[in-house]
Formats: sequence, structure tokens, C-alpha cells
Amino acid sequence: MERNWDLSEVSDGKIYGINDMVKAGCNDCRGCSDCCHNMGESIVLDPLDIYRMTKGLKCAFSDLMNQGFIELGIVDGLILPHLKMQEKNAACPFLNTEERCLIHAWRPGICRIFPLGRVYENHSFGYFLQVHECRMEPKTKVKVKQWIAADNIKEQERFVADWHYYLKDYQRAAMNGELTEDELKQVSMRILNTYYLAEYDSGQEFYEQYWVRREKEH
Repeated sequence: MERNWDLSEVSDGKIYGINDMVKAGCNDCRGCSDCCHNMGESIVLDPLDIYRMTKGLKCAFSDLMNQGFIELGIVDGLILPHLKMQEKNAACPFLNTEERCLIHAWRPGICRIFPLGRVYENHSFGYFLQVHECRMEPKTKVKVKQWIAADNIKEQERFVADWHYYLKDYQRAAMNGELTEDELKQVSMRILNTYYLAEYDSGQEFYEQYWVRREKEH
């Protein structure tokens, strides 16, 4: 999402790489689930999130929609999926009765890096520490790539950057009025059909499948 904010107000002022140490360790949360409540529509899901969730839960994207775990919303002009918070307590739909994550191994990327965030620049990005978002103390230092716990961190970062700037081009065009409402809807439906509704082969690595789909758009 396009947002204008002062990094110094929300972080420790540093930009971290995957091999840097950052004070983000929250000691397994110790039962705290504050960051899993009242998130509104902010947990926007990318294709890697959907691949992980559908593979882990052995279901399809449409199943996640039909069962009320995710829903569609407008993100800077584009229609994209996000986690659907429960109406009764504004909690993530994947929290169990003990307030623990049922899909921790397959949780979305936004959840995976928290309390880190990403700052994008020059078709790349770095990580920053959100200093006001997690109340668990004291925090311990951990290497960024260990905190993210990605199987293939280099490929993941390549995907994250590509996906961000791929969407950003359309979102900027939408915000600048360069696309009509019908054209924007067509773009959104193509993105949804190509990267979300078209099922991924759980027996194959995600990244290979993603780049094949990207190449077909050129």
C-alpha cells in the first residue's frame, strides 16, 4: 500500500538487511496475540501467502473465501484478498481458543516478519523495526533471515520486490486517473485469476510457478 509516513516516528531509524541482527525476538509471544486483533483489512495477501496457506491447509483459494477466512477489498485501486477478521472480537480467523495461531507454519508474510516492516526503494527493499507495535518485552536480538524463517530467502526477496512494484505500477496509474474504472476492474480480475484463483501445484516450488505466470503477461 502507498503510505506517506516518517520512518523515524515508527522505527529505530535503521534499515536492516537479511544478515543484520535486530531486536525483534518476542520469546514466542508467551500467549500474547495483540497483533492478531483489530487489524481490519490490513493483512493483504500475496500469491506466496495463498500458496503456503492452500498447501498447508490442503484447500483451494475459493475454499478460503467460502469459509470466511479471507475476503476481497480495494487496495489503492486494485481488488486484492486480505484476512477477514472475526466480527465478534475482531480477531484473526486462524486463532484457536488459546489465542494461538493455527497456521503458524503457513502464516502470511506480513505476520511472518512482524514486528518488522518493509520499506521499498529503487526496485528493492529493506526491513525496519516497528518500535510501537509489539508490547512483548524484553525483546531479544535475532538475525533477520532467521526471524523470517524462509526456505529460500533470496528467491523470496526477489518475489516480494517484483510483486510490490508490479502492483505499484497499476496502483499509481489508478491514483493518477490513467485507467478508467472498467480498465482497472479488468486489471484486477486478471490479477485475481492469474495469481490467486488459478491453483498452484503444491508439489512444485512456488517461485518457478510464479515466474512462469509473470512471463506469460509480457
